[in-house]
Amino acid sequence: MVLLVRHQHSDSARPAENLDLQPEAYSLRVSVSVSVCRPRMHLILYQRDDCHLCDLALGVLALARVPDFTSVFIDDDPVLDARYGDRVPVLRDVDSTRELNWPFDTEAVAAWLAGVPR
Repeated sequence: MVLLVRHQHSDSARPAENLDLQPEAYSLRVSVSVSVCRPRMHLILYQRDDCHLCDLALGVLALARVPDFTSVFIDDDPVLDARYGDRVPVLRDVDSTRELNWPFDTEAVAAWLAGVPR
């Protein structure tokens, strides 16, 4: 919040009748900025090299203004490949272990980030 107040100080040497008491001589401006604060999430996007759907998912995440996330390519990791295989792209919240599987759009991403069940 920003609070700016402009006022005139009276000068003890100045007679009271010379003080500017007009309302326009005093101004008050209040500016309030409110943003939704949510804990910082640790997000991972699991994807594959040369994956058209993964490229589409990156575009959706950009449009949805998803906070920073890490891209992990599963191609050379047998454990991740077994887990995610044909499901990629998958967005995962490491802390809550929630996952958002493709297909998703900006509305689904926003709801998922807000914690709304899909």
